[in-house]
Amino acid sequence: MMNDFVRFEHVKKTYQMGDVAIHALQDATFTVGQGELCIIVGPSGAGKTTLLNILGGMDTLTDGKILLGGEDISAYSSRQLTTYRRHDIGFVFQFYNLVPNLTALENVELAAQICRDPMDAAQMLEAVGLKDRMNNFPAQLSGGEQQRVAIARALAKNPKLLLCDEPTGALDYNTGKAILKLLQDMSREKGMTVIIITHNSALTAMADRVIRVKNGSVISETVNTAPTSVEEIEW
Repeated sequence: MMNDFVRFEHVKKTYQMGDVAIHALQDATFTVGQGELCIIVGPSGAGKTTLLNILGGMDTLTDGKILLGGEDISAYSSRQLTTYRRHDIGFVFQFYNLVPNLTALENVELAAQICRDPMDAAQMLEAVGLKDRMNNFPAQLSGGEQQRVAIARALAKNPKLLLCDEPTGALDYNTGKAILKLLQDMSREKGMTVIIITHNSALTAMADRVIRVKNGSVISETVNTAPTSVEEIEW
């Protein structure tokens, strides 16, 4: 059994909207092992993105504790969270957040420059199928191509933890499969811990661990001892 790398312990997140308290997370408890590919699945509004944002240091919790590699990140100061986001975390958002006046290669290189042990930017773009588009600007790329630049940028940081919010949302079926295979390979071959949130339950077959959320609560956590290769999944 892999060592627990991520630990959520009774995490709560409440947003106050005037006199109304919105409970985005309620007593969320789960673990993810080092080098695992974990899929968090649930319907829209279930709390998936809130989980990801808190784990990525972009939001704070109301109660509970989050450990990453034994470090209590929920107790970090703003400065510590900035360092944590810069060096330890790779993000793949639904929105690509590319710098418009930089080429695809320059966008990936920019991320690689701020971390300790980056991977080669050009190699990462080639890995996501954009070898011939490196010198194009974001406006010259399709939505799917921009998403692949964003994935290459996150991978180039060589993060301890890669967080992906619906990473294939803008991609066609075949490209989406290729990206999921790349993420699975990064987990298996480089020991990178990868967490993907999705509403598509078909993708759970490829995961080492599946966490199901509903109405802000973790309703089940399953370890998959024989995850399926991405090529065998259909959705």
